[in-house]
Amino acid sequence: MRFALTLEWNGGPYMGFQRQSHGPSVQQAVEEAVESVTGEAVVLNAAGRTDTGVHALGMRAHFDLSRAFDPFRMMEALNARLRLAEHPIAVLDCSHVAYDWHARFSCIGRSYEYRIINRRAPLTLELGRAWRIAKPLDAAAMHAAAQALVGHHDFTTFRSVHCQSASPLKTLDRLDVRREGDRVIIEAAARSFLHHQVRSMVGCLALVGQGQWPVGQVAEALAAKDRSKLGLNAPAEGLYFVSATYPGE
Repeated sequence: MRFALTLEWNGGPYMGFQRQSHGPSVQQAVEEAVESVTGEAVVLNAAGRTDTGVHALGMRAHFDLSRAFDPFRMMEALNARLRLAEHPIAVLDCSHVAYDWHARFSCIGRSYEYRIINRRAPLTLELGRAWRIAKPLDAAAMHAAAQALVGHHDFTTFRSVHCQSASPLKTLDRLDVRREGDRVIIEAAARSFLHHQVRSMVGCLALVGQGQWPVGQVAEALAAKDRSKLGLNAPAEGLYFVSATYPGE
């Protein structure tokens, strides 16, 4: 039976979603929880591979079991095991899905949110969960600059040198910037993203917001198709994987 999970986690303690030989990962924590509940070793597949320190609000994932298990009982048992092991990971939903449903390959849309706290005072409650920028940000200018990135482009400038994608060509469906008090929120949506793409875009938009780049320089950086033209890569702690979309949902 194939089980689909919706996961939330604080990325601070982890080397990202994917298993790593040099540190803890979300994948390892959940796989070990499943094995402790069912006695079966499983492989957890997710809609996206998040970097070290990146958080998730609604990551979708799946694993297979050789025997039947009630989804609600599975969710409750996994949360109990994760809590006992002091992992900041929660299973928000668990359901049976068709065997041809795949968390990664069936996904037709992914969305991220980046959180900036724009104030001089240090972070307390949001420490490790947002990027603090002390200098005032012009969110309207950031939003205007962001629109040059929407659409189908070669995102080489905004792509990590370690990116494993076969092509730098991606279609960005939405990139919106808004202010809520001292928060500046950047929302990005696309079918898929390159490694570090969202953080790289946010870093350049932050330069616009601080007046270090004119609005048009983001478009120039995109057109350059040159990683050396990137202004700044935003830190991981402000990034959240928000949701994954599938046909029929």
